[in-house]
Amino acid sequence: MNTSSAVGDAGIERDFSLLEGKVATLIAHAGELRAANEALRRELATAQDRNRALNERVAAAAQRLDALLARLPEPAE
Repeated sequence: MNTSSAVGDAGIERDFSLLEGKVATLIAHAGELRAANEALRRELATAQDRNRALNERVAAAAQRLDALLARLPEPAE
């Protein structure tokens, strides 16, 4: 084996090693993002459920207010 071939092989080996490290980092970040995305989906579902419940409470309160207003006597002129 000649010297230039050995140097070329070492360079390729170094490039593969760097690429391997970058791919490992990318895979780790992808896993972290996937976990964060799942957590955000759960939080969104919880917030939507709470919003739905609050909207129902507001609608019920509005109905009660309407019923109370209907029971008030008409103002005398």
